[in-house]
Formats: sequence, C-alpha cells, structure tokens
Amino acid sequence: MARLLNRLNARKVVTLETAGRHADGGGLYLSISADGRRRWVFLYRWHGRLREMGLGIPRDVPLARAREAAAQARELVSQDQDPLEVRRRTRTVKTFGTVADEFIVTMQVQWRNEKHAAQWQNTLREYAGALHSLPVDAISTEDVMRVLRPIWAEKQETASRVRGRIERVLDAAKAQGMRTGENPARWRGHLDLLLPKRQKLSRGHHKAMAYKDVPAFMQRLQTATGVSIRALEFTILTAARSGETLGALWSEIDLNAGVWTVPAKRMKAGREHRVPLVGRAVEILNEAQVRRLADNPHVFPGQRLGKGLSVMALEMVMRRAKLTETPHGFRSAFRDWAGEETDYPREIAEAALAHLVGDAVERAYRRGDALEKRRALMDAWALFCSSKALS
Repeated sequence: MARLLNRLNARKVVTLETAGRHADGGGLYLSISADGRRRWVFLYRWHGRLREMGLGIPRDVPLARAREAAAQARELVSQDQDPLEVRRRTRTVKTFGTVADEFIVTMQVQWRNEKHAAQWQNTLREYAGALHSLPVDAISTEDVMRVLRPIWAEKQETASRVRGRIERVLDAAKAQGMRTGENPARWRGHLDLLLPKRQKLSRGHHKAMAYKDVPAFMQRLQTATGVSIRALEFTILTAARSGETLGALWSEIDLNAGVWTVPAKRMKAGREHRVPLVGRAVEILNEAQVRRLADNPHVFPGQRLGKGLSVMALEMVMRRAKLTETPHGFRSAFRDWAGEETDYPREIAEAALAHLVGDAVERAYRRGDALEKRRALMDAWALFCSSKALS
C-alpha cells in the first residue's frame, strides 16, 4: 500500500498541466479541468456507486493537508460512514448568495474596473435572487431552470450571462469542496438539451450612427447642457469606449500636454493607452474643471458621493434623443470615417481605437504609440464633426 500512496509531490502539483485526474493514491486526485482550474478530489465507492468529495484547491489546501483530509475520509469509509454525509452534518453549508458575494470579492482583483463587479452583483441579485437563500450544495437543475425560463426568450443576452455566472459560482463552490457532482448550470450536454440552442440567440453588433450624420448630432449635443451630454461629446471626440470615459479621473489628465492616459487596468486590452486631446475636448475638460468637486476624483462626476456617472448615463442621452444607435457605435463611425474620408494608414486609425495590430513579434518591435500622428488624425476628426455641422 505504501507504494500506492503519495505519488505526487509539491512540484508536480504546481507544474502538471494535462487536463484530467492525477492520482496521489488512496483515492486522492488532483483534478485539472480543460481551462486549467485545479482542485483536490477524493473518490470512493458507497453502496456500489462512485462518489466524489471535493477537498479544496491547491492554492488554499497544500498537498500535505489534502492527504490528511483524504486519510480522514478513508477512515470514515472503513467505518461504514459516508464522508459527504458526515461533512454535511458537521458543518454549516453556505448559501448561494454568500458564495456568490465571496466569489465577486475574490475575482475583483483581476477585473479591470468596478463596473464589471457591479454587473455581476446586479444580474445575480435581480435575476438569480431565488437562489440566494438556498444552500449552495442543494441547488439543482430545476432551481436553475426556474431562474432562466422567464428571461431566456425575451432577454437573451442577459439570460446567457446569468447562466454563465451561476455556473461559475457553483464551480467555485465545488472547487472549495462545498458541492459534488455535475454543475446544474452547465450548458454543453446539459442545459442545451432543455433550452433553445445558443446559436439561435443573437448578440449583434453595437448599432452605429452613419459617420455622415455625426456632425449634425454633435451640433445637437453642443446646444444641450448636462454632465452626461458633455461626457458623450468627449467620448465621441476621443473615440473612447464608454467605460473609459465614465471612469476617467483627473489624475489621468495632462491638460498642458493635451494627453489623457488611461491606465492598463481600465483598458480592454490591458495596456496603457494615451489619448491625444483635441481642442474641443480640452474645452470640455476646462469647463468640467470649473465645476470640479474636491471630494470626487472623476472628470464626469455622478450623483453618488465620490463616484462617476452611472454605466447607463451615455445610453440614456441617446434614448432621450430618441435614437436607437449606441454610444459604443461612435467608434465604428469614427473608423468608417477614417477609412473612407482620410488617407491615414490603417494602423494609425486602429491605434486611435486602442486596437492591437499585427502579431506579437510585430508589436514587440513597434515600441511607440504614434501619439503625434494620432493627434493629427483626431484633429481631423474633430474638424469633421464641427465644420460640417455648421455648413
């Protein structure tokens, strides 16, 4: 028996990459999923059926502790006791809501902004509220279906996100040894047999305004007042993503140099992005600085103390204007204009949108960000947005 135990060592636990179960012996396995997630499991037979007991993840449970837990479980089996049932009787099982909140706090470190965490919290509370008070180890397929059925057809994208988030929370619970068996929110080979197939659900692109209509819209914006309106105008002039504008801080702005430096943690590609500020964008910032609040670091402050505008602020400007286009669509309008109306190289237009161009080797040799070339492009864009509106 001694040779059948302790097959793994600490180095192997860290370096193993092959998906599957890797035996340490005595029913203890290091389980590695296809996406690289690792967890300890104890496999045993109970009344003729194979059962799986989670023992945590290697980051929290080192090899020695996993072996101790497996040894305790083997002892219970030898005494004709089911380790899973013993664990259920001797501990308080967390609710889905508690596990979800803990998961969000843990993952927040790798998410780039507060908006992502807020979206997780809001969707799980609004649409998966029925699960929050349930013990996380008791959630079944029918529980998940009760959440998804009412929204699956009418709110397709939201429903898909809710399902995925429930799945990740339940996976996290399983990795911590709180659940066993298959994930009831899993899509492939499970919920795809109970709900319309994913390919029938259309994501679509962000609806964009034709670039020739942008000048007239900019003129409408300039005749209106409000922080959200100025923020949208600033977004269009800088070809920025909405989240970048909504999260803009005064510490990122250099008015003397005419540069807005968006840190990597707030960029989709995870790379710092310098934005050249055109004349009108600087005017907007100067106006905002006059109204700058001492207790709010945001360029475009919202109503909550110390916070920026809400994630829906720019979208609501479009809706109040009775338009169906989206704020994000102005990036497409800018790209179409640059391609159709200017001779600027594709690389410059893509860089203005903070898109990665070329393969990793090519990007490694292209150290600069062509800031001044992009400044000329953005000046031309601002001139197009204003001069045609006045003609």
